[in-house]
Amino acid sequence: MLLCSSSAVIRRISVSWLILANNTNFKSHRLSRSADASLELESSTKRAITMSTQSSIKDAFSNYADYLNALNEKRERIVKASRDVTMNSKKVIFQVHRISKNNKEEVLEKAEKDLAAVRDQHISRLVKELQGTDFWKLRRAYSPGVQEYVEAATFFKFCRTGTLLNLDEINASLLPLSDPSLEPLQINLLDYLLGLADLTGELMRLAIGRISDGEVEYSERICHFVRDIYRELTLVVPLMDDSFDMKTKMDTMLQSVVKIENACFSVRVRGSEYIPLLGSSDPSSFLVGVSDAEL
Repeated sequence: MLLCSSSAVIRRISVSWLILANNTNFKSHRLSRSADASLELESSTKRAITMSTQSSIKDAFSNYADYLNALNEKRERIVKASRDVTMNSKKVIFQVHRISKNNKEEVLEKAEKDLAAVRDQHISRLVKELQGTDFWKLRRAYSPGVQEYVEAATFFKFCRTGTLLNLDEINASLLPLSDPSLEPLQINLLDYLLGLADLTGELMRLAIGRISDGEVEYSERICHFVRDIYRELTLVVPLMDDSFDMKTKMDTMLQSVVKIENACFSVRVRGSEYIPLLGSSDPSSFLVGVSDAEL
């Protein structure tokens, strides 16, 4: 009987071990399947995030490329418009240089029409491209044309009225070209001063030409005008941050002032040696009424 009881106990223990082993294998298999499913889900999530990140980066760089291409195309259009402004403004300056005491009104009337054409046909293209935008980014592209336009406009104004065309007047003339709903293109102070510095060179040429025609008083007016511009700018230029170009032009401006002063001084002091004025009957000549023998 004791032997039978031992056998029964052993059988129960064996059955228990079998049941336990089967449960352990089942749990292990279930955990393995759960782990595989988690790894697969994590891998798919990483792939989705990676694809989304790559797509967003690609879209961002595509937008940057589109922006830079559009900016470069705009810059090319502005450079071309600036060249056209420069070329046609020079034609206005050449037209004004044809002025003499006999054809002043005719020459200035033609120059006024040419200047209006530059503004309406070429400056308007710059305004169209730059209004409502951050045009300081593209200042180097259009600055040469604007400086030349300022030079032509101020040169014409001086020959017409003997006064200086200021920055507010120039910008006011450009307002009709702009869309009222957008920020208008306005010529900045630096470009205005650079154009004004170039004006002194044209006035020097005009003064020498007027002396050769016997208009000494007019040349002296030009001399005083150019001297005033140079004196005022010598006070402003040292305070300017971006003044390298301006400092370079100040040296040229001083040379123009010296040339006009020397020409006017030579005519006044050594007028007897200035052949075109000898025996002149021109009422504007300071030698009127003076005979050659007295000279």
